[in-house]
Amino acid sequence: MGLLSLLRKLRSTPEKELRILLLGLDNAGKTTLLKQLASEEVTQVTPTAGFNIKSVVSDGFKLNVWDIGGQSKIRPYWKNYFENTDVLIYVIDSSDRKRLEETGDELAELLLDDKLKQVPLLVFANKQDIAGALKASEIAECLKLVKLKDRTWQIQACSALEGTGVKEGMDWVCKSIKK
Repeated sequence: MGLLSLLRKLRSTPEKELRILLLGLDNAGKTTLLKQLASEEVTQVTPTAGFNIKSVVSDGFKLNVWDIGGQSKIRPYWKNYFENTDVLIYVIDSSDRKRLEETGDELAELLLDDKLKQVPLLVFANKQDIAGALKASEIAECLKLVKLKDRTWQIQACSALEGTGVKEGMDWVCKSIKK
């Protein structure tokens, strides 16, 4: 399975460049997800001590994906990357029930920022390949996503390690921007 069949739709000159901000707590799987998007090897992933940027062409868009580290000491700097964000992707470790409240609090705080107002939100409920992982619907309920007003959002179950659900999430990103 070619990881992102989206990449088959490559065009030589993308119609539009998008700035995508990839956030979530440490160990949620952000960098693994980014490597999957770029069709890179995902066996060796180390914690992000700052940020990674990769560009991927998908469905006529050049997606500039900014992966920002999720350690607690880095999170206060997230706001420095909000400017000109077209889509916010928030990655959650679905198998880490102990940190669900913490990740929910961080997401809620992000969504209050004026620079992210009206920015579409994709939540990747990652690590679905791990036994006991919460379903995407359970995470949506815990995070009260259904109560979000004035924001386009989607939650997508995925396994960044296996690549499952990633294409579907990125398809949604491209569709939500075309609207």
